[in-house]
Amino acid sequence: MTATLFKPETIESYLGEEADSLLNHQAKIPQSLLHLPGEDFVDRIFSQSDRNPQVLRSLQQLYSTGRLANTGYLSILPVDQGIEHSGAASFAPNPAYFDPENIIKLALEGGCNAVATTLGVLGMMSRKYAHRIPFLVKLNHSELLTYPNSADQIMFGQVEQAWNLGAVAVGATIYFGSPESNRQIQEVSKAFAKAHELGMATVLWCYLRNSIFKQDQDYHLAADLTGQANHIGVTIEADIIKQKLPQCNRGYEAVDKASNGKYGRTDEKVYTELTSDHPIDLTRYQVLNCYAGRSGLINSGGASGKNDFAEAIRTAVINKRAGGCGLISGRKTFQRPLEEGVKLFHLIQDVYLSSEITIA
Repeated sequence: MTATLFKPETIESYLGEEADSLLNHQAKIPQSLLHLPGEDFVDRIFSQSDRNPQVLRSLQQLYSTGRLANTGYLSILPVDQGIEHSGAASFAPNPAYFDPENIIKLALEGGCNAVATTLGVLGMMSRKYAHRIPFLVKLNHSELLTYPNSADQIMFGQVEQAWNLGAVAVGATIYFGSPESNRQIQEVSKAFAKAHELGMATVLWCYLRNSIFKQDQDYHLAADLTGQANHIGVTIEADIIKQKLPQCNRGYEAVDKASNGKYGRTDEKVYTELTSDHPIDLTRYQVLNCYAGRSGLINSGGASGKNDFAEAIRTAVINKRAGGCGLISGRKTFQRPLEEGVKLFHLIQDVYLSSEITIA
């Protein structure tokens, strides 16, 4: 394992006034209920599953690459923003990343476990780099030239194409709650079954999309609703769940009220016994919904802004202490000079390498 590069006080300086709360919080859901990351994660968890030996090998390759190799944690560079947010919105701040090779170079220099991007990017560079870093092909995307835009994800590539270019995993997004979600669930379930048949791991972006989730606040980021999205995701055999960090709770109640009692069911114990307002408790509920951590939870780093380093480290601390298995960081890293992007990746990874930052 690579030695940690920072001292504990460095992390505390990034966390600021939240340092004591984030570093010393004791979670409401005991860690004894969870299957936590560790160097034996694939052997301990997936060797008991229906995943075939080729999938086990692919998962082991993911967990055995980069600076976090053999820790049970993941640090992934995702660059599907050229489609999801347009090439201009994504790459104009740093035009070097219009070139697919620079995306892969950032993942390598950053010590990532994998690079997750489009079929086109990975297909263009596969013969040069597929053996050097695990490829994760994102199969579906939003198509944002059509007006009006809709909350939909359509397939841009086939599972077989990902296998042919040497990918160890495929990824997809489902917009749970959207009018198109039933179709998306069926499409992605079929794609994941084929990926497992061919020996590739599966990663699901579990996002919520529906205007009714916006009430007195944005419940797209509610722990109870995102937790249920995660639970649906593991039901279609996602090996890894990618979810946004929760920022609130009681989404079920707000949406049920807005729909005049026509929305799903929850239980008051979710709010009184399993969670609190603390971000580690909210995130631990997301982990619990990933089959109690058997499918690893990676949280997203969020959009690029003025306090990228502090925000990324905060997210990593919350994810790790909640029992998650890593961070997936895109715009915060590639919308800046290479050396700064690499530094940010290393700081995030140092959180997971640090023995000072423990499971809550």
